[in-house]
Amino acid sequence: MDIAAARTFLEIVKTGSFVRAAANLNITQTAVSARIRVLEEQLDRQLFIRNKAGAKLTSAGDQFLRYATSLVQVWERACHEVAMPAGRDNVVTVGGEHSLWDPLLRDWLIWMQSECPEVAIRAHIDVPDRLIDQVQEGILDLAVLYAPPRRSGVAAELLVDEALVAVTTEPADRTPVAADFVFVDWGSDFRASHHAAFPDAPSPPLSVNHGPLAMDYILAVGGSGYFRMEAARPHLDQGRLRVISNMPRFSYSIHAVYSARADERLMERVRGGLRAVARLYHQSAE
Repeated sequence: MDIAAARTFLEIVKTGSFVRAAANLNITQTAVSARIRVLEEQLDRQLFIRNKAGAKLTSAGDQFLRYATSLVQVWERACHEVAMPAGRDNVVTVGGEHSLWDPLLRDWLIWMQSECPEVAIRAHIDVPDRLIDQVQEGILDLAVLYAPPRRSGVAAELLVDEALVAVTTEPADRTPVAADFVFVDWGSDFRASHHAAFPDAPSPPLSVNHGPLAMDYILAVGGSGYFRMEAARPHLDQGRLRVISNMPRFSYSIHAVYSARADERLMERVRGGLRAVARLYHQSAE
């Protein structure tokens, strides 16, 4: 069976759309349709019902879902095992959000090269939802994420308890106004905490779900918002931002999440390195 077809099937299930699946897989919608047509011919069953709203699994598609997931997991694991580099005893596949690779995961790579030279590493950068999905599916052994959601079959370990702080471009003798506040969506936990702290806050004129974009915006035109302390620190040091002292801070922790099915001895070594560099990261932030 074509593994690419199984991956395509799973991407359609995840996105609910042939169009979005094609975009995520970086292939044409025609190629997506062709792969699913071949699958349906091989199984002699219709897998999706397509309509204007997207694509919905048929009963046969629902039955095939668990098999497609297993097929892709087994294939990914086989590729890693067979492609073991010379002189290496193990392979670990680790993913992380873009902002966590410099310096935290970069320093972990250096630690692994020094302390575990016999372990080959497959490193991936992706968005949080895809990373946690890949850990749950067994494609990634471990991922490092901010505030990960709970998932079955996935364990989590706290590495760093970072803070979200309110900063502004306004000088100390001026009070930031609500109209200049940019709401950065740091996830469901942050939204709940922010609403509890500011139940009567007016709807912000600008909401963004990507911190670096919001930071670039307020540095360009002025304004206020909640940002990671480490992201704000260089601009605080340069005097381009200041912390709003009377505003609460919110926790925005960094976790290592890993599959409960992963090799525990290997995961303990990997997490030991993450703990070591996380301690240095935390100390440098203080």
